[in-house]
Amino acid sequence: MTATNPPIAYTATHKFLHWLIALLVISAVIMGIAMVNVGRGTVQNVLFDLHRSVGALVLALAGMRLVWRLLHPVPAPVPGLAPLQALAARAVHVALYALLFAMPMLGWAGTSAFGAKIMVFGLFELPPILARDRALSATLLGIHGWTGFAFAGLFTLHAAAALHHHFIRKDATLRRMLPSRWSRG
Repeated sequence: MTATNPPIAYTATHKFLHWLIALLVISAVIMGIAMVNVGRGTVQNVLFDLHRSVGALVLALAGMRLVWRLLHPVPAPVPGLAPLQALAARAVHVALYALLFAMPMLGWAGTSAFGAKIMVFGLFELPPILARDRALSATLLGIHGWTGFAFAGLFTLHAAAALHHHFIRKDATLRRMLPSRWSRG
């Protein structure tokens, strides 16, 4: 593909990473809300461990996804998209990518500053990236939490825009990111 002849759909790898990361992020947000509301104890500890593990996985997959995207061209916006809409779509995509890195890094930094270990699915431990500092931890984890709500809002906007394109505009925007067997029509 050349810059003047972009692909018409995303690659299978783009699609796989997109949907896997989306599911993991939704899971992490749900676990994040649950773990701070469930009360102290075994369930909360399990949720914290699983939330941290999923965050580490999202960080790794986001890195893979960014590299893949840089090496493989993505489709141009669908024809007929207003310039302001194209700019808004690009801005939301850039913000989502930034948050895919910022969210796990804030969690890792805040957990490190708290002094807690980050075991990734019981397989290995991430090294602390900050020295123990409970005040810094509270700040970083507070930012992590509020940024999670911002992420959820952007994610909702992204999904709503895809559904708008599919059901209202009836263009190929959503179909280009669906698995091949679902994208016909």
